[in-house]
Amino acid sequence: MEILEWIQDWFQSNCDGDWEHGDAIQITTLDNPGWDVEIDISKTSIANLEIKWVLNENGKQDWYGVKIQNQRFRAAGDASKLIYLLNLFREMIEKIENE
Repeated sequence: MEILEWIQDWFQSNCDGDWEHGDAIQITTLDNPGWDVEIDISKTSIANLEIKWVLNENGKQDWYGVKIQNQRFRAAGDASKLIYLLNLFREMIEKIENE
């Protein structure tokens, strides 16, 4: 559950009285089944980063995709990938902040 603590701390550290009133972090389900994660990065170190949609598919039940566009991190994956998707976000943030 370390990733949930990290997301919680990251969210709290980015709250500025305005940003958190929008759709800062959304985690929803997909009907295939799967997960959809969308995070507003407009006030972060990766705000200007753009990544086209990258899909990694190893089978119908083993896939994920990620992109960053319009200051939003978007990731989706199969039903077993929620922790993986959140860790992708963490890795991106930490990589850029540590450069």
